[in-house]
Amino acid sequence: MVRRVAVLLFGLIQIVIGARIVLLLLNAREVNGIVSGILNVSQVFVAPFEGILKTNSLTASGSVLDIAAVVAFVAWTVIEVIVIAAVSVFRRQSA
Repeated sequence: MVRRVAVLLFGLIQIVIGARIVLLLLNAREVNGIVSGILNVSQVFVAPFEGILKTNSLTASGSVLDIAAVVAFVAWTVIEVIVIAAVSVFRRQSA
């Protein structure tokens, strides 16, 4: 049960960050309520990873590749794998 909850929570985080990456690449209008909401929510999960690399984003013709968001996506996935592995270790019963 704990594993399922962890997968769900990390999956939601990954969906929000993935949506951020796509919206910024498509140059979505930030004044739209849905776009603004997704960008604001995802900022919470991306913020710890900003500044890790020298460049946080690349811009071309209005589109933005948010490199910090890509790093955050990968990092949250690694954290998910670690949490799931830890849950699996503590779940096993000794013989």
